[in-house]
Amino acid sequence: MARAAIVEYGLGNLFSVQQACEHVGLDAAITDDPAALAAADVVVLPGVGAFADAMAALGERDLVAALQDLAAAGKPLVGICLGLQLLMGESHEFGTHAGLGLVPGTVERLPGDKGLKVPQVGWRPVHPPAGRSWDDGPLAGVAPGTHLYFVHSYYVRPEDPSVVLAQSDFGGQDFCAALWRGNLFACQFHPERSAEPGLRIYRTIAAMLDQGALHE
Repeated sequence: MARAAIVEYGLGNLFSVQQACEHVGLDAAITDDPAALAAADVVVLPGVGAFADAMAALGERDLVAALQDLAAAGKPLVGICLGLQLLMGESHEFGTHAGLGLVPGTVERLPGDKGLKVPQVGWRPVHPPAGRSWDDGPLAGVAPGTHLYFVHSYYVRPEDPSVVLAQSDFGGQDFCAALWRGNLFACQFHPERSAEPGLRIYRTIAAMLDQGALHE
């Protein structure tokens, strides 16, 4: 049974993530101990709330360097919602704030013009970018156009568009809904709140861990 370490830093829907992991057969523990993160087969970084607060909370627990070192060493790392945004180089949420810097790019606010309501809350369809397939990655078995659950006011803009695994749209503007690069997989939507398609993603991640396919 693969071991999942869910990062505890005071911001996140940790127990629903833990339940989803356990539902698909992962041995999941919530922890802020860098040694426990290093001992796990996969590290899950969830989160809701403000970017700067999250980075400060990670810093207070000595988890910034720990997460950077683990990712650099090839440890599988899964980011969810704010956890995706924290992987980026910097965020423009209420100023400019440095992120973990694991994926070059920025975090930007969803456009609130045209009468659009921010935050975006609810089910939205996701689809692969043109020319991208989901057959062999964390979204394998999820049909393009599947609706998944989002709660967010900001989105990520990776410098390298090839890392974008899934897109959704807000007011007709496509944005990155998930990215995958080597041992890093992260999504803006909440798979643990996305019913059976979300659980399928967790199952696929568990299977990839068993096969050693979620590594650099």
